[in-house]
Amino acid sequence: MPAARVREKVMSDSQKWLLALAVVTLALLAYLLGPVLTPFLVAAGLAYLGDPLADRLEARGLSRTLAVVVVFFCLTVVVLLAIVIIVPVVQNELVVLGQKLPGYIDWLQKTVLPWLQTRFAINLPSLELNELKGVIADHWKQVGGVASWLMASVTSSGLALLGFFANLVLIPVLAFYLLRDWDVMMARIHELLPQRYEQRAVRLARECDEMLGAFMHGQLLVMAALGLIYSVGLWLVGLDMAFIIGMLAGVVSFVPYLGFIVGMVVAGIAAAVQFQELLPLVYVLMVFGVGQMLESFLLTPYLLGDRIGLHPVAVIFAVMAGGQLFGFVGVLLALPATAVLMVIVRQSIEYYLDSQAQNGIIKQSGDIKK
Repeated sequence: MPAARVREKVMSDSQKWLLALAVVTLALLAYLLGPVLTPFLVAAGLAYLGDPLADRLEARGLSRTLAVVVVFFCLTVVVLLAIVIIVPVVQNELVVLGQKLPGYIDWLQKTVLPWLQTRFAINLPSLELNELKGVIADHWKQVGGVASWLMASVTSSGLALLGFFANLVLIPVLAFYLLRDWDVMMARIHELLPQRYEQRAVRLARECDEMLGAFMHGQLLVMAALGLIYSVGLWLVGLDMAFIIGMLAGVVSFVPYLGFIVGMVVAGIAAAVQFQELLPLVYVLMVFGVGQMLESFLLTPYLLGDRIGLHPVAVIFAVMAGGQLFGFVGVLLALPATAVLMVIVRQSIEYYLDSQAQNGIIKQSGDIKK
């Protein structure tokens, strides 16, 4: 009996080492095949986002294929509307920003720097801001056509152009097939689970799904809603570049209070330069105060809840580490991967504590028998 226990323990340790080796190998392959995996990851993300809606349509009597077609039609409409509405607005605001940047530089040179020198009795080195204005005036005209600039950068290399159009065609095709067969693939993976670990694996997968769903559905909706609220509020104030500043604040709001702080500082500086009055600054503060209240009491509780629970420092580190290791794809996947990793770590700790408690109970029962 003791020999059998030792053999079982050795096999268990061997399996753990094999599992660790498999994880390291997969991570290395993901790093090396990053450019190739990008369309597959984007398609998998789209399929994951569209699966709940496809399931609801399927529950109402539609076939899976027809439900996927409806979901793809809705996604296509949303993307086209975003391109038609957002791109011209961003282009116009970038043109306005290019026109006003020399004024911002003059304000910095004639107002801010003298105030700092007088207030704090320090001598700041002279800055060649006039040359900076000349460089901006020469090069900002290229931003006037966002679409033409984008196509020029893409078509500068034939290989880049080929890869661009290949991904443009490949991502929707992959997403369609993944979404159509999503439930089948999940069932096949479930069947492959060893019976010994099935219950724990299903529990882990369920918690990971809840965490990812909370992030990919809830957090994205919160970011979009905040960006819209800030943009509309700043537009009502009359601030130039209201859309860009509002959406910037919404995008960085995945870190608690960061969107509020960044948006208020950027919008406050833009309002001070544009209006040069105190009242518009008060209106800007009111816009971000209302947005923060809506986020705290309405958006986050109803759309997100407390299911993610990532510390702000962990969020910032995850985004920076993902960008350093895998570039833009790493930035996109940093928070979902961190959320899943947090679930795995929590489950591992619970499993360790349970095993320790069970070992203690077995030891106590053995002492009592003696």
